[in-house]
Amino acid sequence: MRDAEREAGSVPGARGGARSRVSRVTPWAEGGAKLLSPPWAAYPQWFLRSWHCYLRMEEDTDFRIRFSSLGFITDHIGFRGTIKSSPSDFVVIEIDEQGQLVNKSTSGLINKVLPEPNNFAKKTKLDFQNISCQEGSNQEVNTFTKCSDDDQNHQSGSEKEDTINDGTSKGEEEKVHVLGNLLDEKTNDLLTHFAFDIKEKWNSKTELIGSSPEFSLGRILDKNQRAILHSAVRQKFPFLITVGKNSEIVVKPNLEYKELCHLVSEEEALDFFKYLDAKKENSKFTFKPDMNKDHRKAVHHFVNKKFGNLVETKSFPELNYNAANPNIAITVRFREKKHKHRKRSLFECQDQKVIYTAFTLRKENLEMFEALGFLAIKLGVIPSDFSYAGLKDKKAITYQAMVVRKVSPERLKNIEKEIEKKRMNVFNIRSVDDSLRLGQLKGNHFDIIIRNVRNQINDSTNLRERILEAIENVKNKGFVNYYGPQRFGMGRKVHTDQIGLALLKSEMVKAVKLFLTPEDLDDPVNRAKKYFLQTEDAKGTLSLMPEFKVRERALLESLHRFGMTEEGCIQAWFSFPHSMRIFYIHAYSSKIWNEAVSYRLSTYGSRVVEGDLVCLDEDIDDEHFPSSKVHLVTEEEESASTYAIHQVVLPVLGYNIQYPKNKVGQWYQDTLSRDGLQTCRFKVPTLKLNVPGCYRQILKHPHNVSYQLMEEHDTDVKTEGSHIDETTLSLQISFDLDASCYATVCLREIMKHDF
Repeated sequence: MRDAEREAGSVPGARGGARSRVSRVTPWAEGGAKLLSPPWAAYPQWFLRSWHCYLRMEEDTDFRIRFSSLGFITDHIGFRGTIKSSPSDFVVIEIDEQGQLVNKSTSGLINKVLPEPNNFAKKTKLDFQNISCQEGSNQEVNTFTKCSDDDQNHQSGSEKEDTINDGTSKGEEEKVHVLGNLLDEKTNDLLTHFAFDIKEKWNSKTELIGSSPEFSLGRILDKNQRAILHSAVRQKFPFLITVGKNSEIVVKPNLEYKELCHLVSEEEALDFFKYLDAKKENSKFTFKPDMNKDHRKAVHHFVNKKFGNLVETKSFPELNYNAANPNIAITVRFREKKHKHRKRSLFECQDQKVIYTAFTLRKENLEMFEALGFLAIKLGVIPSDFSYAGLKDKKAITYQAMVVRKVSPERLKNIEKEIEKKRMNVFNIRSVDDSLRLGQLKGNHFDIIIRNVRNQINDSTNLRERILEAIENVKNKGFVNYYGPQRFGMGRKVHTDQIGLALLKSEMVKAVKLFLTPEDLDDPVNRAKKYFLQTEDAKGTLSLMPEFKVRERALLESLHRFGMTEEGCIQAWFSFPHSMRIFYIHAYSSKIWNEAVSYRLSTYGSRVVEGDLVCLDEDIDDEHFPSSKVHLVTEEEESASTYAIHQVVLPVLGYNIQYPKNKVGQWYQDTLSRDGLQTCRFKVPTLKLNVPGCYRQILKHPHNVSYQLMEEHDTDVKTEGSHIDETTLSLQISFDLDASCYATVCLREIMKHDF
């Protein structure tokens, strides 16, 4: 790139498709070129200085925006230092949903099924004998990040939504107890109000205008609690349905109930839907006797059309049958399962369930997917049999929760010695009931050593004061919640987001070639990749590719079998587990989000303006909050300063998100057009990838911050009998971050230094 171009900045996604160049000097300073024209005079000078670097965006030869072009939100000077001098300088420990560090020993758990946390009061009694084997093994597992994609839900009837029918309770009063125990008083009251409002509109013959109204009960992490809550709501309010979306329970009007009320009495409709929800073995439901044959035919037709896969109907005459008064009643019963004479309870079929073994994985200086590939080979399973809550750094010592299916605790324990050679350990081995899903964690704890700490160039202030100032500033003001550089494979020729973009555009051959692009290194792996790009000889490349490169070899084996065609490359991508295929799509979405938050803050600063999206729930600590919690800021709310900058969220790309209604929303559209995705629905059917999207807070704060400055003495021997002692400073810092936050990004804000 020419020097003159390096001195200029660019605005990603500028209108018209071209990138408008701006001066390197701070554009809002007197005499500088103006990028945008909001009332900048209202912003403090530190904020303008902090965003100066945003306008100095540099691009490499492939026109990729460098991570160093991203901005800061705090105004301190910072300091310099070196992170990740060795893996032991960067320790990451996952924090589970109960707030416990996963590296803590849980001895005595081997071969025992851990009970689900029980948060119910003693008065709640549940009839688990009526939970069938089929429902009991139904999994609600999503494979992303939290921006998750597998949200194709199921509902009895015509709509495919997830109405889970696990478990029933004993009577209306008990449902009140269950709802009272599972929901807080406010949510319970709002649910009741929502239900009565629906009934009132129906009774008044008022049509529901627009899309069907919804009410969110929030996110329920425990699967058993979700199942009980689904049933409790529908038993108490049979005219409502419950829908599961990524652990969130949403309540909607049951339009099928309303339709049935046109054919039978409301009392019968209530009882019928309670009967359906209970799914009691060998039970029957009988409508009131009916003389009208056409009317009975209509009821038969309705039940079989809506629920024919679940129940069957027959007409029987009343006991006191009279030919002159032929009252005939319709009886409904559940269909028998083929090859199955009766449903067995959850406990009767427990032995036939798939084995799930949980453990804590410790790895050192090892990529997570490489670790999983090695474990899969040793255990005789495939990588997709492993589930986990989040990805972890390579150059670090990391501890994370894992679950592997079809492997017993004893079998996993038998490979402990073998995997130690690969710098891996497994412990806390135990049996569990289900797999993990991405995002199923509270956050991560970090113990980090920053070595060779020193002042910024031309900064003569006391270093200890600089460090204290920086840490306290970020503790109080937070940091811009960028996705970290490791998300994109920084330092490599091809970034993961480029592969994701190719997959979104269904350019399968291009995506394969990007994945197998070699680095400028002369080692066996890169020699094999170089040979493939030159020859497209998958079989020959396999003979060159080292055994430990599990992903590359799996891809090459598929290419050898199916060929280097578009269809062959589609099959090759299926050699990767779903979580890895979706990872590349998420990488592209993450890159766009990083650019979007930079644009948002450079355009509007720290004000909350009309058209911004804000999260209404103060307790949200991850990306998986429901759309019902996202609010579009109005002009009146901007004038009244109703919301603060830490409440602002931006969408992570997907098919189920809304965009801001201001310049930022237009920026998203321009950027998608720039990348050829203006009509993209964020679904890749050929790879079975569906990306619903999510929302991410633009600012985050570290928690439980502690730090200590240490002196290190390096002895440098100059001549025989003489030496020079040099003292350098190291900073030992520990903190917790919410799920999906990056320690390197937090450190970058503290130090004002790119790594």
